[in-house]
Amino acid sequence: MAPAAATAAAGRKSPVTVLLLYVACAFILLFLLTSYSPRLQPHSHGRSLHRRLKLHPKSFPSSPAASGGSEGHQQQQRNHHHHAASFDPAIAELERRLDDKEWEREHYRLLHGDEDGDGPDDHMKEWEEFLKEEEDFINDDDRFNLADRIHALFPKIDVSPTDGFVSLDELTRWNLEQARADQHHRSAREMELYDKKGNGIVSFATFNTLRQESHGDGNMLGFPWWKEEHFNASDANGDGFLDKSEFNDFLNPSDSDNPKIINLLSKQEIRQRDKDGDGKLNFDEYFNGLHDHIHGYDDENADISHIGNITVAKDRFSKLDKDNDGFISEQELEPVLDKLYLSERYYARQQAIHAISEV
Repeated sequence: MAPAAATAAAGRKSPVTVLLLYVACAFILLFLLTSYSPRLQPHSHGRSLHRRLKLHPKSFPSSPAASGGSEGHQQQQRNHHHHAASFDPAIAELERRLDDKEWEREHYRLLHGDEDGDGPDDHMKEWEEFLKEEEDFINDDDRFNLADRIHALFPKIDVSPTDGFVSLDELTRWNLEQARADQHHRSAREMELYDKKGNGIVSFATFNTLRQESHGDGNMLGFPWWKEEHFNASDANGDGFLDKSEFNDFLNPSDSDNPKIINLLSKQEIRQRDKDGDGKLNFDEYFNGLHDHIHGYDDENADISHIGNITVAKDRFSKLDKDNDGFISEQELEPVLDKLYLSERYYARQQAIHAISEV
């Protein structure tokens, strides 16, 4: 019995160890709250003695419209424009309200027409007062206390399993949830520009007509995405309209699970690099157009020496070429599309890795 008791005792963590683990987890959450929440500004006024949290609009493009370009330039654009969602949903909600006001100012004419009366500046005259009230709230320790927020958020993150620890996967999941909430909010807001009847659906004819008034032809994918072909691929149920969920996929194809969108993205990549027009990629087309991009992001086996390495490229080409016919088809390219179109899941994991590395 004594050996068994000794073994059981050895398997239990001491109170000091448990306390240290909780302190470490709390420190992670504190770091995340201050990292992903609004910018920290030097103390000027308010109740905080050391710093003042300042709300700021995320300055997202009003849609994914942006100039096209090469695939490498496209990824640089996405990295440059990507903004981490606020870690704390309470802060995220305040920033969404702020962002909504900025967006409405930008789109005032499209939303309200050119009728006489109040203009966008008059309509937004309460802007500074709104901002001051919200910033006063997050800087009031009685109403928004960081320690209380840590206590409230920890059990919502520590869920798989609920073991008193925050793992990389749990933190990634949490970051992804916040990012998707932001994404869906922006898409629903953007849909207001096109859903003039307010019935929750948009046709391509309506979208295409109104788009000309506000956006360009390209986006961060590196090629025009506003064609009817892309609209139809986003129409999951094939009824000729996009509802809110389908419209979100249309604006954010790299985050979509819709098989039609995935296939179309793969087809676009083949089209861009298929020099001989046979509808698939031979090794030269793969090596000179895709290899470094596919294995340059989120690849645990990536190494600087692999860039331009023809031996490594041939090995990886053969792994993609499932039917061993010497070509990569649209279907064979689909499993690595996430390396070409970085999704919110990619950024969520990178943010989690960075946060844990800082502790």
